[in-house]
Amino acid sequence: MEKKTYILASGSPRRIEMMKAHGLNPIICPADIIENSPVIGGMEETVMFLALKKAKAVEQSENRNIACGSIIIAADTVVYKDEVMGKPKDFEDGFKMLSRLRGTYHYVATGVALVEAGCQNARVFAEVTKVYFKNYSDEDIKAYLNTDEPYDKAGGYAIQGHFSKYIEKTEGSYDNVVGFPWSRIESELKKL
Repeated sequence: MEKKTYILASGSPRRIEMMKAHGLNPIICPADIIENSPVIGGMEETVMFLALKKAKAVEQSENRNIACGSIIIAADTVVYKDEVMGKPKDFEDGFKMLSRLRGTYHYVATGVALVEAGCQNARVFAEVTKVYFKNYSDEDIKAYLNTDEPYDKAGGYAIQGHFSKYIEKTEGSYDNVVGFPWSRIESELKKL
């Protein structure tokens, strides 16, 4: 990829780490938006809408000096099992989510927006991965919810964290479940 300035519209340590692991050192500018927007159509439309909303909020922010031609990368991830699930609000909400997901499968959708600042050039897409969970007990859920890990994660779990032992298998991009489908992002950046 040619030498560009990359701006990540997120403070997610996982997304920052992934970009750095692939040789990009982004400027971190978390988007200042309300993320609990209503569901727009299905899960893919919802995450694409939110990702673009984040990218545009960063591009249009008056208190940030965004150089024309910089590439703003924004992402939003949800879990879908009969309905869109965001991040758990509290212990009880997390318990409901993880109870609903046990012993079955669900979908993880990540929407990504790549916006070239100051230009009419953007790419917006969604990646979907199917995740199968093993069976686990109420005590397993409670023990997990007594850690800090689940509360900033869609669906209330981190595939790369302590909950990984309950993942039976995935169909699709593992990085997508982490919240940043890197292979697809890299491919779309080249097209941008």
